Amino acid sequence: MSNSKDQYTLLAVLAHPDDESFGMGGTLALYAERGVAVHLICATRGEVGEVAPEYLRDYASIAELREAELRCAASHLGLAGVHFLDYRDSGMAGSPDNDHPQALVAASVEEVAQKVACKIRELRPQVVLTFDPIGGYRHPDHIHIQQAATRAFHLAGDPAFECALPPYQPQKLYYHTISKRFLRFAVGLLRLLGKDPSKWGRNQDIDLTELIVDFPIHARINYAAVAQRKEAASRCHASQIGPTITGGAFRWLFRLLGFGRVDFFMQAYPPPAEDKTSNDLFADVV
Repeated sequence: MSNSKDQYTLLAVLAHPDDESFGMGGTLALYAERGVAVHLICATRGEVGEVAPEYLRDYASIAELREAELRCAASHLGLAGVHFLDYRDSGMAGSPDNDHPQALVAASVEEVAQKVACKIRELRPQVVLTFDPIGGYRHPDHIHIQQAATRAFHLAGDPAFECALPPYQPQKLYYHTISKRFLRFAVGLLRLLGKDPSKWGRNQDIDLTELIVDFPIHARINYAAVAQRKEAASRCHASQIGPTITGGAFRWLFRLLGFGRVDFFMQAYPPPAEDKTSNDLFADVV
């Protein structure tokens, strides 16, 4: 990045409250710290997240609670704006919530993409971030918004697409992905501990062995300088925090091995040089 950063805008296009913190939050906080205007599009308000009753005492609904948690997280990450698409959380694959008429997955990719494209024209980001093609952990909403964000990235610059704002083409599109080295280590560690890596997570509905897909890594963003901001943002999502393989006594081990303070990105556009790995998402941005 150049020394003048106030002209830069970064847009993350994600599915639920907490995706921004538990996932690429370190990167978002780092660029906000550097003076970039960092915006978030959140497709839903996480309506079907499981929430213990004590968290709902001051809120009329799960959606209201989780929006408040997201706004708390945004303040810690330094986000310049949070923008909702007003779809409903679809739940995991096979859930009855998939069939709700307002569910994100019930809307066509093209419909969602058009909404995102108009927001891209409004915010004019040079760099757009979203999930990788498997949505990180194969959540239907993650995959759906990833496809819509990818379509929107190109649609925003197409003069044939009409919305209230003139065409604008972002320069770079990245997919946030999970280190496969980390996943292989995690699967091995869980098996060593006598746990089933195919039944991981708060609801035991994530199969870690199915997530080991060798997407290429084109950018590694070390966010150690703002790690406390990411941790504070994650704590805002108290209703969704459950036990993880990186918690408790294992946290020091993951940090010692280099996990936990680096975000990994696959460059979707422009086509990257295969032998080049960057440490700056704004490299070559003009």
